Amino acid sequence: MGETIFEGEFDYVIVGAGTAGCVLANRLSEDADVSVLLLEAGGKDNYHWIHVPVGYLYCIGNPRTDWLYRTREEPGLGGRSLAYPRGRVLGGSSSINGMIYMRGQREDYDEWARATGDASWSWDAVLPVFKRSEDHHGGADPWHGAGGPWRVEKQRLKWQVLEAFREAAQQSGIPATDDFNRGDNSGVGYFEVNQKRGVRWNASKAFLRPALGRPNLTVVTGAQVRRLTFEAKRCTGVVYRREGASGTREFVARARCEVVSAAGAVNSPQLLELSGIGNGARLQRLGIEVVHDARAVGENLQDHLQLRTAYRVRGVRTLNTMTAHWWGKLLIGMQYALRRSGPMSMSPSQLGAFAKSSQDDASITRPDIEYHVQPLSLDRFGEPLHRFNAFTASACPLRPTSRGSVHIESPDPQAPPMIAPNYLSTDYDRHVAANALRLTRRIVQAPALARYAPEEILPGPQYQTEEELVRAAGAVGTTIFHPVGTCRMGAADDPGAVVDTRLRVLGVTGLRVVDASIMPTITSGNTNSPTLMIAERASEMIRADRRARASSLPEVGIASTVTAV
Repeated sequence: MGETIFEGEFDYVIVGAGTAGCVLANRLSEDADVSVLLLEAGGKDNYHWIHVPVGYLYCIGNPRTDWLYRTREEPGLGGRSLAYPRGRVLGGSSSINGMIYMRGQREDYDEWARATGDASWSWDAVLPVFKRSEDHHGGADPWHGAGGPWRVEKQRLKWQVLEAFREAAQQSGIPATDDFNRGDNSGVGYFEVNQKRGVRWNASKAFLRPALGRPNLTVVTGAQVRRLTFEAKRCTGVVYRREGASGTREFVARARCEVVSAAGAVNSPQLLELSGIGNGARLQRLGIEVVHDARAVGENLQDHLQLRTAYRVRGVRTLNTMTAHWWGKLLIGMQYALRRSGPMSMSPSQLGAFAKSSQDDASITRPDIEYHVQPLSLDRFGEPLHRFNAFTASACPLRPTSRGSVHIESPDPQAPPMIAPNYLSTDYDRHVAANALRLTRRIVQAPALARYAPEEILPGPQYQTEEELVRAAGAVGTTIFHPVGTCRMGAADDPGAVVDTRLRVLGVTGLRVVDASIMPTITSGNTNSPTLMIAERASEMIRADRRARASSLPEVGIASTVTAV
């Protein structure tokens, strides 16, 4: 490797151009007298499969767009190691995810406020932030916003088998809903998606591209941040590496105001530990100089485990047989080319439902299961669809009590961290998983689906007792890509917190974490749009703190920089 090169000084250096990073870059650079550097380890989001909704099949597991992480071998999953997709491209995971627009439940945010002692994270406080970002297809109303950068649309297709599942869910006591995003997501209905006229709408399109013409924003792709730099306890910048025509070169970028890690629930704790913020004993064993002994870094990992059940059906068409012949594939291609509709416009899951895992348990006061229902089936992600008609109903326990971790095992920034979700490690999670499989069977046996003679092919009808169902959950369970919590937000005196409620890293100055890692507890639903809301709130805090500092200091000139992607 060649010499280390000083890149320059900026007011703010943002690590990671995923959902949070794109929002931060846009909002912070709205102030013309502020200079912002945004660093992204991946490349531009100009890969065509990013933008075709069904293209997630070609983005997940692709080194062009995915970090290609894997979990450890999970005891709760029968010793299986799972692929753990994380976006490595402009837009981050919003460029490869399922595009589902989901806020979660009112109680999720009220619990954040209670746990942190900060009412500004309550549902009533964050709802206006969600609305400000939103451009909802239905226009502005008490629950939704219009004209914002984050486009939300209805899906552009329906399937008879999904209509039957929706009717069966209602016959099983789950009410119909046309909106999962009013604070109570109970019910069954079609997911709304972050698309624009049948094309994926990622955070790069929504937030970054409109800001690229600003002279005070610099965007660098292919820049893997190796560590943060410190002077005593103050974070002063970052060291990052880029591949170029003359080989690999290392750069230093300094931050006059703050560094913001927006690298996600896997990479933010990794970066902190590589930089000397983490469990002191662990870091010393790896030969890393300890800047601040913060034992909560990398702990508190939470994720949604999806329990995939699949049913063979008769007398109704699904994507399995539609794609089995060349003429079916041709029709699918023509539908998308001509109308931006049909299966190529599909998000990974089209129909959703939120329900209680048990109607008999009075302690369950709100939905604790989310369904993702698809008109297709396959043995494992990435393998061919079955040659017979079938559908998949994945049940996700929403509020797991299992807690995992993300930690580095080497001081080499290129080495992947150890990801240990610790799925199904508590009695509560195992019981909810068993109940979720029971609930799925009850829905499928309802008259609306019974007429298609559904036959359970995954996990299989042989699993009946509680112990057998828990074993089945471990056999079919897989991540639905919602890692959160590894740099948990909390009060300044909370030993389990990594950042305070203004997302400043405790024990040091000049450093914040702004991404899904700060969630104290996982939201009851898909996590991408809550992450966007976190970044919107953080940008307000950062700008307010800067104005407060400026009002107490003599006026100084601030240099701008040249935009370069």
